[in-house]
Amino acid sequence: MEGISGRLSLRFGPEVADWAARVPDRVADLAREWGLVPGGSLPQGASSVVVPAVRAGVPVVLKLSPDEPFLAEQTAVLRLFGPSGKVPAVLAEAPGALLMTAVLPGTEVADLPVAPAPGEWADLVGPLHALRPRPGLRDLRDRCEEFFTRIGRRVTPGTPVTPGMWEEARTRCHALLDDQPRVLLHGDLHPGNVLTGPAGLVAIDPRPCVGDPCFDVVDFALDAAGREGVARRAPRLAAACGLDPERLAEWCRVLAPVNAMSYPDDEPVLTELLALAR
Repeated sequence: MEGISGRLSLRFGPEVADWAARVPDRVADLAREWGLVPGGSLPQGASSVVVPAVRAGVPVVLKLSPDEPFLAEQTAVLRLFGPSGKVPAVLAEAPGALLMTAVLPGTEVADLPVAPAPGEWADLVGPLHALRPRPGLRDLRDRCEEFFTRIGRRVTPGTPVTPGMWEEARTRCHALLDDQPRVLLHGDLHPGNVLTGPAGLVAIDPRPCVGDPCFDVVDFALDAAGREGVARRAPRLAAACGLDPERLAEWCRVLAPVNAMSYPDDEPVLTELLALAR
């Protein structure tokens, strides 16, 4: 539980410290209520605390967040995605808390020595995109505007991604959104949010929205930067997923500078992403 406040303050500000201080008691209360034996550790994100546990001898995962509306929305979408078999099943929920089935072995795709084949990614996104969106989900345009604004605050004349490059990407993004197809999207399907499961890949931590299916594929295409190469993976991925290869290529150019902001010290990855952005 150490470091919760410092990690979450990057997203929620210093006022999250009071919530973080109550996390151990909250975990203990939910453990009693839901019959859990907490233990171990799992990778932590920027908006939640994730606690592995066992219930009646079965591994489960407890997730807590100070953003109760967001976690409630995520829970609702996990239920919506449930029939696909491509997300963890929801076992219980409470304000700011979610109990899910554990995904085993649960290795992040980002940590695999060999990336999944394009067909494996297609087997993941296809069943998700086939589901009917429920009313009230936000548009992909809002999701894009949020991260271009949030991450854009770090773009300065001294960063590898220049302000001019950033604004060009934003303009190209708007053009894609103006004529986008519209399906139910996971909305944050990068390789760190996809785990290996017993029956294939499983998606976690959705940020649901409705929009272009290429958006749920582009991060895996860009993950090839500095390795097999985006120009090699993207067309194969588009073919496997039944997507327009030119449209996916344009999404790669749009999000290349966004992803490049996460690799300031990885020269092979940064070089390829900046070349795409230009």
